[in-house]
Amino acid sequence: MKKEKIKKPPREETTFTTILKFVPILLLVSLIVFGGLEIMVAAFISSIAAAAIAMYINRNTVDEIVDIMAENSGKVAIVYLILMLAYCVAESFMRSGVGASIINISLHLGISGRTVAPVAFLVCCVLSVATGSSWGTFAACAPIFLWLNYIVNGNLVLTACAVAGGSCFGDNIGLISDTTVVSSGLNGVDIIDRVRHQGAWSVLCVVVSAILFFVFSMPLPDIVGSAEEAINAIPAEAWAALEAERPSAIVLLNQVKAGVPYYMIIPMFIVVGLAVTGISTMICLGAGIFSAVLFGMMAGTCTITELVHDILPNGFADAGSFSVALILWITAFSGIIASMNAFAPIGKFVLKHSKKVSHLMTWNALIAMFCNAALSDEMAEITTSVPITRTLIDDNIEGSEEDMYKLRLRNATFADALGVYGSQLIPWHCYIVFYVSLANAIFPMYEFTPATFITHNIMAIVACVSIIVLTFTGLDRFIPGFKLPSEPNVRLKKQVNG
Repeated sequence: MKKEKIKKPPREETTFTTILKFVPILLLVSLIVFGGLEIMVAAFISSIAAAAIAMYINRNTVDEIVDIMAENSGKVAIVYLILMLAYCVAESFMRSGVGASIINISLHLGISGRTVAPVAFLVCCVLSVATGSSWGTFAACAPIFLWLNYIVNGNLVLTACAVAGGSCFGDNIGLISDTTVVSSGLNGVDIIDRVRHQGAWSVLCVVVSAILFFVFSMPLPDIVGSAEEAINAIPAEAWAALEAERPSAIVLLNQVKAGVPYYMIIPMFIVVGLAVTGISTMICLGAGIFSAVLFGMMAGTCTITELVHDILPNGFADAGSFSVALILWITAFSGIIASMNAFAPIGKFVLKHSKKVSHLMTWNALIAMFCNAALSDEMAEITTSVPITRTLIDDNIEGSEEDMYKLRLRNATFADALGVYGSQLIPWHCYIVFYVSLANAIFPMYEFTPATFITHNIMAIVACVSIIVLTFTGLDRFIPGFKLPSEPNVRLKKQVNG
């Protein structure tokens, strides 16, 4: 009879093993920042390193490591399905004319030098919610508003920052944004709950930013221009740059120029309306896809054939080619790291310097900002920081299930908002690099630099500063739905344990 093998206990905790647990994390950051590798490749290599170290410290077998990776990745399986549908909605909205209708409705009344920046900001906010993409929104709107700004003698830097800041709004709060989906999934919260939690705060940031854009634009001339003039002014090389970076933006711009029926905006209201009533995210997204195609058929902008052979395959491919694979490797990696309790030293440091739950939550916000600056990619920040910050909540805070859920909602908001808006304030971030390169290509009459998109990015400054200050001070209690549970409903475990 075969003798059952007795598993050895983990190795004794020493300074050496504590440092060793952080090696995979440092390796991940180094491969991205200094090695220039794609985060998915870096996550794969770092996962192998983490597995080897876990096998040494925890004395795990290969089968046990595989089980840990599979179990952790399986926890967010629904995220993969939602993410693929979200990409399909974005593709259908860009192709069917939903995005073009938003722009045309906004531009119908005419825009002057005084209003080009605030209108650009608001249009980009709405379009980014409809498409779920900040990069796609910027690619679609920058050519229109930068050239329109030139025609009406507006402030070019202010308008460029308005487009950049507004483009991030839907990327942070939109139901079909990949960052919204991933940050919610990794924190174990429902997307619609997350949107409701931060909804009033996000709208307040938009209102304050729009007012400031308008105030800064007051001294500018009142010359009126049109979208058609702006699109006609776009040079051939700019069209070529757009074709290379965002082909769907070409379709949208041509639709703006040709015009689409105003009723094409209805699919966006269908998605938002269903979400507000609490309907499942999957149903909301499915309704968005088919309503966009249905109204597109009425408008003559798309067909069922395009849905089956183009929109759906492209949406699934765009999600599967990067985001889903990335989440799989990052969640597998974080599962191994968590099995070694590698984040315990960070928890001890944060707990030592936190007197209240609000202080610990503020540390979570700062960790998200640090990861974003270190990794220069908002998706890398989300997938790297969330395992750390969620562990800090679960291991160091006590409260009811409902209150703990609210803390995870804020944690998801931190990861997403400080990843997306924070990117606007980091000169070397991939967002800024994309904005600078594309802006220089589509508007060669001005030399854009990272500083162009940082100095006047009102939305990014308002959002990043306010969420940290409101959390630390507890002033979030004055914003509907945004209030965090406070002592004694939630409490630090060190206070309970004396």
